[in-house]
Amino acid sequence: MTQITAAMVKELRERTGQGMMECKKALVAADGDIEKAIDDMRASGAIKAAKKAGNIAAEGAIAVKVSADSKAAVIVEVNSQTDFLALQDDFKNFVSATLDKAFEAGYTDAAPLVADQESAREALIAKTGENVNIRRLARVEGDVIGAYLHGHRIGVVVNLKGGNEELARDIAMHVAASNPQFVDPSQVSEEAVAKEKEIFLALNADKIAGKPDNIVENMVKGRINKFLAEASLVEQPFVKDPEVKVGDLAKKAGAEVVSFIRFEVGEGIERAETDFAAEVAAQVAASKQ
Repeated sequence: MTQITAAMVKELRERTGQGMMECKKALVAADGDIEKAIDDMRASGAIKAAKKAGNIAAEGAIAVKVSADSKAAVIVEVNSQTDFLALQDDFKNFVSATLDKAFEAGYTDAAPLVADQESAREALIAKTGENVNIRRLARVEGDVIGAYLHGHRIGVVVNLKGGNEELARDIAMHVAASNPQFVDPSQVSEEAVAKEKEIFLALNADKIAGKPDNIVENMVKGRINKFLAEASLVEQPFVKDPEVKVGDLAKKAGAEVVSFIRFEVGEGIERAETDFAAEVAAQVAASKQ
């Protein structure tokens, strides 16, 4: 039997876009013949899925599952190329199965989940013609866990010490709407505060020009305090009752907000901007050759 070297696996991976383990398996089955391995992978539909891997998947869905005792939850993001696919049953079923797998296996990150679901993912890509990716996963465990889904695009999990699931869900709903950056002001880093100060001074250079240092200091302090209140969950006015801060709402119920996780579909993914006119021009030029 031909020895399968790392260089052979690397070459097959670069030519097909498939994962390392898939390439090694294909090479073993083909007794080291790279061309045969490629033909076998093409026949199985794997390369069709691999070609789609270059397409940006920035749409999709967030899914959340909370345990019956409200002590644990899993939240996942699965991406598609279009929102249209995200609304179809095939995609929804894949997301549901992916979430159940993650929850039952107790996964705390996406890597093992991606491996478990690779065959199902490839089958979905082959069927729909769109790239699909399991992007991220988080598992939360605590005293009281609550979750909220805003449609299929925003999901939040809140971890409370004390209180109940209904309170946790209400706070999760608030997080979905207000998108705080931190639980409380103590979690705001010195770097974040310094950056906010720098931005304030730059935007208000004309207003503070010539003012005494103590006046400028008070202006900066006021802006920083406002920033801390806006960015911190417990300092924000509760969406259902703006007269009450979220922290006070929790405290009144004998609870404390420990942490939260907020996923929004596609956040942080760079989307390719297509120049439609240039694309049409290129197609016309190609047709004349």
